[in-house]
Amino acid sequence: MAGAEPDLERTTRTPRQRDVMTFVLLTFVASWSIWLAASALAPGYAQVAFLPGTIMPAIVALWLTRRESRQSFRELPGRVFKWQISPWYYVFALTFMAAIKLSSATLYRLDTGSWPAFGATPVAVMVIAVLVSTPVQAGEEIGWRGFMLQRIADRIGFAWAGLVVGVVWAAWHLPMFLMPYGDMVGQSFPVFLLAVTALSVAMAWLYLRSGGSLLLTMIMHAAINNTTSIVPSRTDADPDNVLRLVASPLGWLTTLLLWAVAVVLIVSLSRRRSKG
Repeated sequence: MAGAEPDLERTTRTPRQRDVMTFVLLTFVASWSIWLAASALAPGYAQVAFLPGTIMPAIVALWLTRRESRQSFRELPGRVFKWQISPWYYVFALTFMAAIKLSSATLYRLDTGSWPAFGATPVAVMVIAVLVSTPVQAGEEIGWRGFMLQRIADRIGFAWAGLVVGVVWAAWHLPMFLMPYGDMVGQSFPVFLLAVTALSVAMAWLYLRSGGSLLLTMIMHAAINNTTSIVPSRTDADPDNVLRLVASPLGWLTTLLLWAVAVVLIVSLSRRRSKG
């Protein structure tokens, strides 16, 4: 339950910085090597071949944790099944991105006098997609939140740790903006970096408030991936757009709202650390 939060903040008082750097280096090398090799395949095969690269954060984290101690190795994947948490945190995880998207659409309507285009995917299909894809997110969440976030937070607190993990997490996606068949080709990486860093703060807050539940961050990750299409905000693919701050007005509204929430959560997390 949420009452376990203080214990979470006291788990390890001596973080292993070298382990974090090793984790980042190995994860990037492993994932990027797989994606680079996959990009040389035909489109249909490339999309499937990309998938092993997405689980490298978990594989590297589990390997490093196993080297650390058997007890830590048992505890880390165990957080994937930590489900006895207040229902309100499940609501937060499931609806956060949808609420941001609908809010940005409302602001767009107030500013322009017309609604943006809404996605055609039925809500029921989105819900099913979230349920189906939630287990897949363990491939990332065991690494980003379970391993990296926790270790950095032990040193500098969850507010700053959420920002650091967000930057690294976004940078890990960079090949998807540059390689053939990547699902982010032609989009603005700087805008993506800003949005993902803000999302990382929200996920760090949820991770702490849920007592270290990776199940909750997996659900939120899946919900983010599958509810952004409620109000699409991607620009038309433009190869010259990747490293420029070029995005649709709706994309910028979404990013600004994400940061508005992130600032509030950063203040909340910082106060918790000062009181602790």
